[in-house]
Amino acid sequence: MSQQTERRGGTVWALVITSVAGFMAALDNLVVTTALPSIRKDLGGALDDLEWTVSAYTLTFAVLLMFGAALGDRFGRRRLFLVGITVFTGASAAAAMATGIDSLIAARAVQGVGAAIMMPLTLTLLTAAVPAAKRGMAYGIWGAVNGLAVASGPLIGGSLTEHVSWHWIFWLNVPLGIALLPLARLRLAESHGTGAPLDVPGTVLASGGLFGIVYGLVRGPADGWTSSLVLTGLFTGGALLVGFVLYSLRAKNPMLPMRLFRSRAFSGINAASLLMFLGMFGSIFLLSQFMQGVLGYSPTEAGLRMLPWTGMPMLVAPVAGILSDRIGGRPVVAAGLFLQAAGLGWIAMVATTGVSYGAQLPGLILSGIGMALYFAPAANLVMSSVHPKEQGIASGANNALREVGGALGIAIMSSIFAAQGGYESGQAFVDGLRPALVTGSAVVALAGVAALLIPTRRRAAQIAKAAGRPAEPVLETASH
Repeated sequence: MSQQTERRGGTVWALVITSVAGFMAALDNLVVTTALPSIRKDLGGALDDLEWTVSAYTLTFAVLLMFGAALGDRFGRRRLFLVGITVFTGASAAAAMATGIDSLIAARAVQGVGAAIMMPLTLTLLTAAVPAAKRGMAYGIWGAVNGLAVASGPLIGGSLTEHVSWHWIFWLNVPLGIALLPLARLRLAESHGTGAPLDVPGTVLASGGLFGIVYGLVRGPADGWTSSLVLTGLFTGGALLVGFVLYSLRAKNPMLPMRLFRSRAFSGINAASLLMFLGMFGSIFLLSQFMQGVLGYSPTEAGLRMLPWTGMPMLVAPVAGILSDRIGGRPVVAAGLFLQAAGLGWIAMVATTGVSYGAQLPGLILSGIGMALYFAPAANLVMSSVHPKEQGIASGANNALREVGGALGIAIMSSIFAAQGGYESGQAFVDGLRPALVTGSAVVALAGVAALLIPTRRRAAQIAKAAGRPAEPVLETASH
């Protein structure tokens, strides 16, 4: 089966459809956080129940990402993309109409299933529709929209909750999903992967391992890191993932070929992605609460004051994509990660109970520029680090690592926050926030170091020549 069997629409349609779909999936990671008090007031439930409205989505999303990508490679990426949109949209409507906390948690879990099918296929479908020479710019716009969704989740959730109703956090997805279905059917070209049969043992091992790890991470801060369920999840999940790696080394058609990690580009960008999301998710989770609980801003006011960070990707990421086409993605990604680390460090340094907005602004701007410089070239590096027929599983693996990184970031930084401070007073919150942000800054800086492991464009071309094939126009990696 060819990489692209039919072309029904151009680059612009593919970019619009995949960016909107990616926005929907990425937005729902953190959009609920600022609405939790209102949800608790309407639906009841203990604090642990409310945490599951966030965790249920993260859990199913992270666990099923690689499986969703594998289904798309096997049965058609556009076909499964449509399935993912349908599931996600229907579950969003169910969440909006939930009459109890249990039904809301169930709907959020199904939302995660739809997003896990939909999200990794956005990149493969976009890649199939865009000429190689223009992919940097296309990935830049795609990355800008996704970065904006992740960072603006608390703003959108808070604004809708404050001025309309928390139900509209989920209703927002419904018209978008309904509009995307016919557009995707008519305007996207179908494409397939290798056509290999589904790897059932690998799917069970990877899904079970990710479930155990993510379950342990999201429940650790609430239940305690030494609780039996948390320890069981972490150790069992780790054992299953080790089993997945050993199995994949011997399997004929593994879901995730371990040979991909022999590429410095593939390993480097995936390590950088995991660490970047770890630092970013944990920071946004705490900073949103800091601006509201300590500085006294409303959810909308807090979101607006974070716009220098959250809105920057819309301005900078397209330029970053073009820049990566010209000089390569490695220096752009690394520079972005180091800038974001500097921004988080700045905010940690100035954070006090009465800090002015002007004092925070340089850190917010640095973080925003850094995030924007990361998102666009990172997508390009992931997709160009493998052969076209393996791009689906590469996208799925990268997205899975991002989600695990996000869950790990919230868990680790919340634990540091709780150990050093708390919610008892503004000063107690700052006492916990500052070491957590310092940790986030250090982790993102480590992500920048991982990005420097990616081969330069010249080195990639030399390896490709030694392997007996020409280097691709946007290739940032070696042949496998």
